[in-house]
Amino acid sequence: MIWKSVAVWLGSVLVCAAVPVWFASSTTGGETRTFTIKARQYAYDPGRIVVNRGDEIHIRLASLDVVHGFFLEGHDIDALIEPGTRVEDTWPPFKFRRPSEGKEYTEVEEIVFTAERSGKFRYRCSHTCGTLHPFMQGELIVGPNYPYLAGIGGAVGMLVAAVLQHLLLPKRDRHSAPASPLASATGQERTE
Repeated sequence: MIWKSVAVWLGSVLVCAAVPVWFASSTTGGETRTFTIKARQYAYDPGRIVVNRGDEIHIRLASLDVVHGFFLEGHDIDALIEPGTRVEDTWPPFKFRRPSEGKEYTEVEEIVFTAERSGKFRYRCSHTCGTLHPFMQGELIVGPNYPYLAGIGGAVGMLVAAVLQHLLLPKRDRHSAPASPLASATGQERTE
């Protein structure tokens, strides 16, 4: 009897936890997402960017005060942003390079890459811009967040398991159960 109950609970939780993770992994992003990140002492605006795996990311960079850098961990992206004035809807170009290639900076208007891996990646200032320079950071979050989805699915699975146990498994006869473990050991049962 106890094994049926455990099987219902375990099966329900595992199935309900796996379904959202499977669904999230089978869908691909594929959207084009454009962000303008403005650097100022000692922060980026926006400080957090959230995208889906498979999205094509376009990042435009601008400095509002002094020379700043932009290094995106895990993506081989480094940029040097000099302050400039906005002309209509465009910011001035900035300098970009891929550090692993060892080449010099080239002038671009935007950085384009595909978010291929899920996770959290920090971007930070790579050019000393003042006393609080080491604290100038932001984060790129590439979803989906599998642990969160599995947790939500597991919680739903617990609810499904409780309903299934109530509906499918026979109820115990409460009057035939001993009053306590001590009473069952001595052969005495509760009388009402």
